[in-house]
Amino acid sequence: MARDSGGGADDDGGEGATETADRTRVWGRAIRKSLERRGLLALATATVALLLGIFYYPVATVFVDSVLVDGRPTGRVFVSILQDPFYLGEPARLLAGEPVAAVVESALSPDRRLGVIGFTAYQAALSTVASVALGLPAAYLLARFEFPGRRTLRSLTILPFVLPSIMVAVGFVATFGQRGTLNAVLGALGLGQVNLLFTLEAVIVAHAFYNAPLVARVTTAAWESVDASAVETARSLGASPFRAFRDVVAPQLYPSVLMGAALTFVFTFSTFPIVLALGGFQLATVEVFVYRLIRDLEYAEAAALALLELGISLGLLYAYLRYEAKHTVRSRGIRPLPRRPLTPPSLSVRELLPRTGLAVYAVVALAVFVAPMASMVLASLSGPEGLTLANYRFLLDRQTTGAAFQVQPWDAVRNSLLFGVASLAVALPMGVVVAVLTTRDYRGRKLVDAVAMAPLAVSGIVVGLGLLRGLVFGVEIGGSRLAVGGGLAIVAAHAVAGYPFVVRTVAPGLESVDQTLVESARALGAPRARALVDIELPLVWPAVVAGAAFAFAISIGEFSATIVLASGTNQFTMPIAIERFIGRRLGPATAMGVVLLAVTSASFLLIDRLGGDDVGF
Repeated sequence: MARDSGGGADDDGGEGATETADRTRVWGRAIRKSLERRGLLALATATVALLLGIFYYPVATVFVDSVLVDGRPTGRVFVSILQDPFYLGEPARLLAGEPVAAVVESALSPDRRLGVIGFTAYQAALSTVASVALGLPAAYLLARFEFPGRRTLRSLTILPFVLPSIMVAVGFVATFGQRGTLNAVLGALGLGQVNLLFTLEAVIVAHAFYNAPLVARVTTAAWESVDASAVETARSLGASPFRAFRDVVAPQLYPSVLMGAALTFVFTFSTFPIVLALGGFQLATVEVFVYRLIRDLEYAEAAALALLELGISLGLLYAYLRYEAKHTVRSRGIRPLPRRPLTPPSLSVRELLPRTGLAVYAVVALAVFVAPMASMVLASLSGPEGLTLANYRFLLDRQTTGAAFQVQPWDAVRNSLLFGVASLAVALPMGVVVAVLTTRDYRGRKLVDAVAMAPLAVSGIVVGLGLLRGLVFGVEIGGSRLAVGGGLAIVAAHAVAGYPFVVRTVAPGLESVDQTLVESARALGAPRARALVDIELPLVWPAVVAGAAFAFAISIGEFSATIVLASGTNQFTMPIAIERFIGRRLGPATAMGVVLLAVTSASFLLIDRLGGDDVGF
């Protein structure tokens, strides 16, 4: 009997343990489903809070100066700028109350004044045209032809865009300056010298150096996503190759081309170091004057001018996003267009003509993209007596014998890599969450998208100044002062600069995902967050990796905000080291530029290759 009772007790204990395990599994599933249902909301809330802390609040502290003078709110700073022809050109006279006929007559005369804002828009428009003209042939080459090194070349197309402007300026001076490579070649050929420095042409070419690869990359991604069966169907119905391209391929390229053009205009509208280095104050843009006013401690006027600049840039971004919403081309990506060999299979006009055009383009591309970097490398290896490694030996000597207040080259490389990794850890999840939020169907989402893209339109100098005044100097919360270190502020500035690129790479992919797959997962009981993780993100994984490559490379090369935040600290990065060297020794500056070029290239290629052959941006 005792044995039977013991057995019954064992059975009861086993059943109790089973019931406990079952309840645990049920509770676990319930908790997991609850987290999945609320996970996206929690991530969105955390992202918004982070953006408020590291971007919107710091920038707001700067802009408050434009409407708060001597402790009192006022709009007179804006009024004075809008009524000043120096800033707004002829339209300012209308706002000042002058007769319309007189203003129109002056605007049509050869002596009309564009003003700083008008000239900024003018040079940005010319730079956009040049960037698109140089970027589209590169996209055609990379998307439609197969050749050894195509993947590497495709990865490298974005390098000019993420290189620090101070280094590019050095390369352009070494190439197009009075004693540059171009004049050396012209002199060897017995031709006259040219000097493009401090001209509008130099500024436009430098902007094309930066932005044409961006146009090429986004257009290449769109071209590679065109479904070949749609083109074949058009051809089978009697359409010529040109007609098939015009009616099937081109409509899928327009949004990407416009995206590249819109971003180019915004970037060149807020340009600063390139204009200052290659154009001088006689070609100064809005950003140059904002910097000058900040340097002169004229915060109210600087903030008001920066706010006007932001309004123009955000307006353009919002217009583009509205266009993108109406013209998104959904593609299932069944079969991409086959690439042709670069070597012509025959000597027919149809085969030779496009390849001849690409050969001409290659010569132009070498002069615009390769020559500045090659000239910089050559300058780093040159000295009064010819080729030498003295500039690189200077970097090694500075590392071992430099004073504490001097820039240490290895420390600059280490800081750049650490800031790059840290900012990537912040920018990547932020960008993915914002991309998800801006691709969901709800009223006003494009306005949310435009607001989220604000860092693209806000000056790096303003962001750096806002972080310095709002976070580094500290903010009063509950009677105590909260402040962050310079290193954390630099990471925040780099993350702010990089996360919009994650958004712009991931969002188009999420828009084009076949929604029937998501709906099927939801019908089977998967929460929205689970469908996102299991279905959507794996489909756009190459775009996520491309966004990571952008964020990391932009952090490595960021200059404007970093130079504000690194002042008075030892948190120097490679671009700051170049700026410190260039004022004293051009040779070591070019040597440091070569180190930065090598680190950026290796880092970007490594991350980009992880995404496979079809990286989106």
